[in-house]
Amino acid sequence: MDLIPILRQSLSVCRRSLRAPASPRYLALPLQVQQLQPRRSISTNRDTPRNVHSSHADPTIPRENGASGNSNAPPKKRMALTQEQRDFLDSALRVNQAGELAATLIYAAQTPPVTRSHPNLRPLMKHMYDQEASHFATFNNLIAKHQVRPTAMYPIWEVAATALGWSTGIMGRETAMACTEAVETEIGTHYNDQVREILEWFEEARERGEEPDEELKELVSTLKRIRDEELEHLDHAVENDAKEARPYDPLVNVIRLGCKAAIQISQRV
Repeated sequence: MDLIPILRQSLSVCRRSLRAPASPRYLALPLQVQQLQPRRSISTNRDTPRNVHSSHADPTIPRENGASGNSNAPPKKRMALTQEQRDFLDSALRVNQAGELAATLIYAAQTPPVTRSHPNLRPLMKHMYDQEASHFATFNNLIAKHQVRPTAMYPIWEVAATALGWSTGIMGRETAMACTEAVETEIGTHYNDQVREILEWFEEARERGEEPDEELKELVSTLKRIRDEELEHLDHAVENDAKEARPYDPLVNVIRLGCKAAIQISQRV
């Protein structure tokens, strides 16, 4: 039996059942990128890297420049990014877009079988799908804005995510929720690592007398918001008996391992 037509039919049915607009498609993205101006940089100052590490800075808390009455204090230079930091941001946007594509398709494929047996879960499934579709749109826009190359694995992740969502959905509510728990655990950790890394840059910049760029601060705020929404999905999964799935440990461990592998591949390919 050819599995691909079945998966495509399942995805089509679940999107209609959600009554939500389909998430943006990757195939249109290269056309958008070609129409943009030359690539924008988040920070364009000369690089002055230092190897200083701290995890105590928070971009959402403004830093004092000294006494408030000192109007003669010179303005701080804008934070400079090294090439390594620019590469990190490119990789982060690329893998985040791929991850949100996968999450959107997993929820879309899970919804028909789960809500058929448990109609009361339809609002929750739609809520989580809508948030993932919003995350996907956010990273599509950032990918296009900064002309970052999307992952070449995009078509494979489409099929793999749909298959994972459909297979765990037909295995029952508990298995679908265990899948959500596993995926969101890895995604939440991944976003947290990105936030921590950029916060260290902010601390290094301030020690050099430089002020982090507003656009980079906004990116951190976006990552923190999306991370918190992903962890909210994890909480919903646990509340809906994710840990009652059988066999729980092998299932969750395999899915988490697959997520880690997909993250590593998407960062590079």
